[in-house]
Amino acid sequence: MKFGLYSSIANPPRGEHLDRCIDETIAEAQLAEASGFDSCFFGEHHQDHDGFLPSPLIVATAVAARTRRLRVGTSVILLPLHHPVHVAEDAITLDLVSKGRLIIGVGIGYQPADFRAFSVPMEHRTALFEESVEILRLCWAGERFSYRGKHYTLEDVEIRPRPYQTSGPPLWFGASVAAAARRAGRLADGFVGTPSTSLANATALADIYKDAARKAGRAAEVVQMRDAWVARTRAEADLVYGPHVMTAYRYYWEARLAEFQNMPPDTKFTLENLAPDRLILGDPEACVREFQRWHKATGAGTFLLRLRHAHSGGPPHEKIMEAIRLFGERVMPYC
Repeated sequence: MKFGLYSSIANPPRGEHLDRCIDETIAEAQLAEASGFDSCFFGEHHQDHDGFLPSPLIVATAVAARTRRLRVGTSVILLPLHHPVHVAEDAITLDLVSKGRLIIGVGIGYQPADFRAFSVPMEHRTALFEESVEILRLCWAGERFSYRGKHYTLEDVEIRPRPYQTSGPPLWFGASVAAAARRAGRLADGFVGTPSTSLANATALADIYKDAARKAGRAAEVVQMRDAWVARTRAEADLVYGPHVMTAYRYYWEARLAEFQNMPPDTKFTLENLAPDRLILGDPEACVREFQRWHKATGAGTFLLRLRHAHSGGPPHEKIMEAIRLFGERVMPYC
């Protein structure tokens, strides 16, 4: 198995001192590289009061400049909000800066505020997304092309320079519902499962993706983003990580995201109720068993660990550094 970090860079409640958060995240990425992690990913939101950094490619560039081996990527760029030629050119630039370490994760988005910020109708997001994926690949191919879609019309376009990676960066799709998993199977180089869902739902979505990829003649690559934490004991993991992950889950719970809609309405919002078959946390041996179980069930070859949460801003940097070291020493070598 390969392991990566996913970092939400924000500082609730008002997004102050984000320069410090960026410095901390770069230090965490550097330690992750030294500890044997494979990659580091960043996401995109807009107008969040906690100051969630809106430009993941810029942050990924900062990390790429301070590392040598670590793959860097986005999970996800909200593709309907951006012109695909601009995204393609920015991706080429970072692919060259990083010497081919870039992975582009894209998604259609779910927060209305993100779409309001760019005056993009949410009802157009699926069509915009699929056209943009086609255009990205045409841009990265390096040949002159024209394109006529419902939303984009391009005439006589030829993008230079070429990406460092011959066919362009791998294109991964984030997906939390069946339709998105099928879309990933048809069009993507990889599928990234949503972090806050259960093992049963994650397995079902991965199976939908793999079936769609097989029918489309594409090689399947399953990636699972997970809320995970390793500590000396389960009690310590609950104490350090529990409040932060539950602050994030409170937002998803109240927004009734897909991964929480099937839970009985009388379910109490507690770590004890949400952790089983959803979070991976505890001592090193327990984490090894859980990653092996998730790997067997979903077929995931890569796990992205969401250690740093936007809605709480934590856990604290020094605790994240301890967890990264412990993952590298006591978990990853046995997975």
